[in-house]
Amino acid sequence: MSEYEARTTRVTVNKKGEPIFSHLATHIEIADEAGGEFLTVKQCRDDGEQCITIDAGEEWSVLKLEI
Repeated sequence: MSEYEARTTRVTVNKKGEPIFSHLATHIEIADEAGGEFLTVKQCRDDGEQCITIDAGEEWSVLKLEI
């Protein structure tokens, strides 16, 4: 039994045929800056990157129900 595991930590939602750096792409990522995991949702537009962060605990539980 290995002590390693593979985790998917980023998913890109995009229009078929577009590159991952397309301004149409939305990147959903599990991030951690040593304070606990959280979700980021990013879109890169011509005028800069737009990003929201969502706490992976209670905040996400409420948001996913409302969405």
